[in-house]
Amino acid sequence: MLLELSHIEKSFGAEKILEDVCLSVGERDRIGLLGANGAGKSTLLGVITGELESDAGEVALQRDAEIGYLRQNGALDPGNTIAEEIASVFEPVRRMGAQLDEVRARLSSTQDSADHERFLAEYDALNTAYEACDGYNTDVKINTVLGGMGLASYDREMPVSALSGGEKTRLAIAKLLLGSPHLLILDEPTNHLDFAMLTWLEEYLSAYRGALIVVSHDRYFLDNVVTDICELEERRLTRYPGGYTQFVRIKQERREFQQKQYDRQQQKIEKLEDFIARNIVRASTSGMAKSRIHMLEHMERVDKPLGEAKSTFLRFETDSEPYKDVLVADGMAVSVGEGENRKELCHDIALHILKGEKAALIGNNGVGKSSLLKALMDVIPCRGRIKWGTNVKLGYFEQENRQLDWNKSVIDEVHDRFPRRSELELRTLLGSLLLSGDDIYKKIGSLSGGERAKVAFAILMLERPNVLILDEPTNHLDYKTKEVLEAALVDYPGTLIMVSHDRYLLNRVPTRIIEMSPGGLTSYYGGYDYYVAHRGQLRPPPAPKKAVPEEQNPFYRSKAQRSELARKKTRLSVLEKEIQSFEERIEALERDMTSPEIASDYQKLEDCCRELEDARSSLAQREDEWLCLGEELEQA
Repeated sequence: MLLELSHIEKSFGAEKILEDVCLSVGERDRIGLLGANGAGKSTLLGVITGELESDAGEVALQRDAEIGYLRQNGALDPGNTIAEEIASVFEPVRRMGAQLDEVRARLSSTQDSADHERFLAEYDALNTAYEACDGYNTDVKINTVLGGMGLASYDREMPVSALSGGEKTRLAIAKLLLGSPHLLILDEPTNHLDFAMLTWLEEYLSAYRGALIVVSHDRYFLDNVVTDICELEERRLTRYPGGYTQFVRIKQERREFQQKQYDRQQQKIEKLEDFIARNIVRASTSGMAKSRIHMLEHMERVDKPLGEAKSTFLRFETDSEPYKDVLVADGMAVSVGEGENRKELCHDIALHILKGEKAALIGNNGVGKSSLLKALMDVIPCRGRIKWGTNVKLGYFEQENRQLDWNKSVIDEVHDRFPRRSELELRTLLGSLLLSGDDIYKKIGSLSGGERAKVAFAILMLERPNVLILDEPTNHLDYKTKEVLEAALVDYPGTLIMVSHDRYLLNRVPTRIIEMSPGGLTSYYGGYDYYVAHRGQLRPPPAPKKAVPEEQNPFYRSKAQRSELARKKTRLSVLEKEIQSFEERIEALERDMTSPEIASDYQKLEDCCRELEDARSSLAQREDEWLCLGEELEQA
């Protein structure tokens, strides 16, 4: 085992962050670490890397194992060039290569046979070690990783200080990957990566020879990379097999199963306690009552499942409908900057959006997606024709929420926009977004990115637009809030135009993916996976559905099929009645067994137990048949 955490506890002051946390990491494990903001993910990573000391428990790391840790803001030396940062990873290998060159030179220049033999032995030993370090492929690895991170064309003599925040993150990832540690820990590695970089990173990590722990809210990334999800919730760590999608399903199934087990045990405990209360004082039955007391004392109690944490509530509604053509734009050219710094991002853009469409705009970083949305909203100027349809009411979400007044408090910002709404109504709405108590009196500028996003969502909910324009709405949201937002957008009755890098959302919400390039837009009528499968292949809009012959209709049933369905429905009804009858019989038998007449007669008690066991067996058989029939009918 590469890493073993045993019963880790960690508190800061009176607040306990981690409680009885256990985790085993094998040499090729791929683990996604999830948890709400503030759940303790960074604390746990600090304990693993040794930056924090646990209050209790043990951390056992395999001898000589190396940990590589990428924080959200990767540590780089701003005084170094790109080449120097990358070269620092291979310093021991480069020193070995220099030694190899030196010995090679001595070997070629010596005339003495004894020195030649000595240098040859030294060269063979160094060469073997150099090959073991894959030293001859160092440059290939550097070029591969820098290319994957979109840094291949950069001048390697450029100082790190000249890079943007996103470029520094990509360089930090590249440096860490080239180091090939035994355990790779990545904290939000997908920020600042475009689709091509994400795809490359997913493939690289899937083939990575070491272990991986990744903290990410990118659910599509987690589905493609990790084999286990570990969720931090209520200070405890729970492990689930599979990626994110499987985690959601298994977590719900476990919760439901535990709730059933808990409810069943509570009913049993209630019956035992009732029996004890009624029989403990009777001489004839006190022995049986005492045995049930013993049973209660030694019963392994099922924990009550954790209740779902209070979640954000989102619902976008409309008051009116626009006409069919929501947006018609053509000949658009979008530029940024002024004078000599002016740069044209795109030209000859044509866009036609129909009522009810949910369109997602995607493309490489810097192509101008956000600028195009701002031009459509008349936030920045552009050339060309933009015509919004009749009765259109726009709602706009700007990715950094600069449309909000950062000097106002939350409640004042919302109240000033909707002065006719009562403070109680506004506080209730903000509370549904988990902004309550003192939070609503904080300045907008002091809020986290996720909290500012929620204020912007509150305003959109109050505006009730019939066309939503969203620019990277999931950037600052945790995975639970993303799920809530997706459900709200799926249910939204209006028209949606959004920019997003969230591939999980792009698979669930849009009916149309629009790829943006400097030369124009290309539409794909489906979600993200459809776009990946068909990119480069132009597809026309889906044609109106035509009537199909009855035999080809998926809902068509032959006479024999209809007869079989009717038989199954009848059988299902009979089973429900039999199940109810057996449940009543079991309840009666259990009640009879507690009566003094049967409880004191061994033969009667044995007969009653046998009949009870038969009834339970028959009930289980009918319940299984009922479940199977129900599934068959549901599929039909």
